[in-house]
Amino acid sequence: MTGEPNARLSDLFGLAGWSKGELARLVNRQAAALGHPQLATDTSRVRRWIDMGEIPRDPVPRVMASLFTERLGRVVTIEDLGFVRHGRAGRRRDAGNVSNPDGLPWAPDRTAAVLTEFTGMDLMLNRRGLVGAGAVLTAGTALSSSMYDWLHSDPAMTADAPRSADPMHAEPAAYDRYEAAPIGAQEIDALEHSVDVFRAWDASRGGGLQRKAVVGQLNEVGGMLAYRHPPHLQRRLWGVAANLAVLAGWMSHDVGLEPTAQKYFVIATHAAREGGDRPRAGEALSRAARQMVHLGRPDEALDLMKLAKSGSGDEVLPRTRAMLCTIEAWAQASMGRGQAMRRTLGEAEDLFVSDKGDVPPPSWMQMFDEADLHGMEALAYRTLADHEPSAAAIAQRHAKRAIELRQSGRQRSMIFDYLSLASACFIADDPEQADRYARLALVSMGETSSHRTWDRLREMYRLTGQYAAHATIQELRREIDAVLPNPTKKQRSSEI
Repeated sequence: MTGEPNARLSDLFGLAGWSKGELARLVNRQAAALGHPQLATDTSRVRRWIDMGEIPRDPVPRVMASLFTERLGRVVTIEDLGFVRHGRAGRRRDAGNVSNPDGLPWAPDRTAAVLTEFTGMDLMLNRRGLVGAGAVLTAGTALSSSMYDWLHSDPAMTADAPRSADPMHAEPAAYDRYEAAPIGAQEIDALEHSVDVFRAWDASRGGGLQRKAVVGQLNEVGGMLAYRHPPHLQRRLWGVAANLAVLAGWMSHDVGLEPTAQKYFVIATHAAREGGDRPRAGEALSRAARQMVHLGRPDEALDLMKLAKSGSGDEVLPRTRAMLCTIEAWAQASMGRGQAMRRTLGEAEDLFVSDKGDVPPPSWMQMFDEADLHGMEALAYRTLADHEPSAAAIAQRHAKRAIELRQSGRQRSMIFDYLSLASACFIADDPEQADRYARLALVSMGETSSHRTWDRLREMYRLTGQYAAHATIQELRREIDAVLPNPTKKQRSSEI
């Protein structure tokens, strides 16, 4: 008991709209269903949790996380409720205060627990058809400031498992003992292969159809991490967790579950660092930065990119650094900083060609090839064209080159290339060519489950307005109106 109010629980309690007596009765009922009929929570105990910072014993934190998750329609973890005992690691500096609401970074032995708990709640939401209304994105500035010192320090190499005298130690609030079992190299080989399969599916079809499968696999890996494996296996397992968490985050972002996506990117950053892979941690943060640019918050994206680039360490390959530069350039373009954007893209090009390929790229970088470099340059110049229309011609050149280079199986990226090209043509006063590429995008969009492609289509549709008198553009606008999802209150709008 801290003697101080639990502000996080108090805020969630207010959102839920229960009385203290109602919450007590719900806790007792749910606990009894889980096999704890002896639990007798009452109003006064709920008051102590909220007003005095008392932390209840297991299973109450798990029960309350489940109750709040169902009530609010978004993932609520034990950490979100403020029910974390910091124990040996002590309380992190500035953890849980206003500037660092998520208590980041987590203590080393909490990463697997948070991973397992969050994925379990996410799966429960999916099963019940709930959405993420009411969740909140953490500001990029808050994330970067809270994680800066941690990411720049040497990993503590907790990759050889949660610290405990018991090698089978696992926090009961997060794991079943059945899950805490050893695995071998062959099982990890299979897990790594599954990541490749999921990644290829996402690139081709978008994140909607396989997201739950990835989250479920990540949940299983969280259970595996509860066991103390030999260091080389534990390190690989953390790598699998990081890769799956990035995929879960990217797929969540692709379908508009923005706070959920951000949480997975943070989990991926922690997992990568636990495994000693700082470049992977930096790339995970760069995903959060791309998300921020997409949501119209480029200044926060730049904060995250500073951390991603500096925190990636000295081992990061030139091609990875080039990829990071393209994201930074897109953020700069969104703010109309043309000179800075051109300089950053020039650096990206130099880095890309300087990569001799003598060191095999990690699996998570194999999707970033020359086509992606041109695709990102096209996106940056097309974005800058909103501020400097002359940039549209350069955007067209890069988009056409990206389309020429695209490999099969990269359907979503091809759609983005078409939309960048069509938008740049509209800005350059070439509606006939814009119509051609917009229709190529439309033909392909029905084959993916990516909400982001619809977001980009809406951006392009805005540009068609000045050509509404053209017969071909009138027809294009009618076709887009017929297929564009209704602009209902989007998931990410209600979550920001």
